[in-house]
Amino acid sequence: QVQFVESGGGLVQPGGSLRLSCAASGFTFSTYTMRWYRRTPGKERELVAGISPGGGPIYVDSVKGRFTISRDNAKNTLHLQMNSLKPEDTAVYYCTATRLGKRAFDTWGQGTQVIVSS
Repeated sequence: QVQFVESGGGLVQPGGSLRLSCAASGFTFSTYTMRWYRRTPGKERELVAGISPGGGPIYVDSVKGRFTISRDNAKNTLHLQMNSLKPEDTAVYYCTATRLGKRAFDTWGQGTQVIVSS
């Protein structure tokens, strides 16, 4: 059974940092591109960052230079280091696995809430 368990969210002031983690199970983690998405109320989930099996990262323009995605294939874990956080980064963050640009599984985790506010 495929599972994604996100953690590490919280309340942080603008300019602060958080490190999100995603524990994945039920599939061969090392062979999939992994992505972080986020969703705010009333909006569709948007792609934040992705990382290929070999480690090549991609980022949406709004987070470039501030967020860093990484993966630990030995531990089936995905991370997102978020620095210089802005109020517009407030969202629920989710991870998922993709292949050929599409979600590989129908499962979403519960997500982890990030609130950036003073």
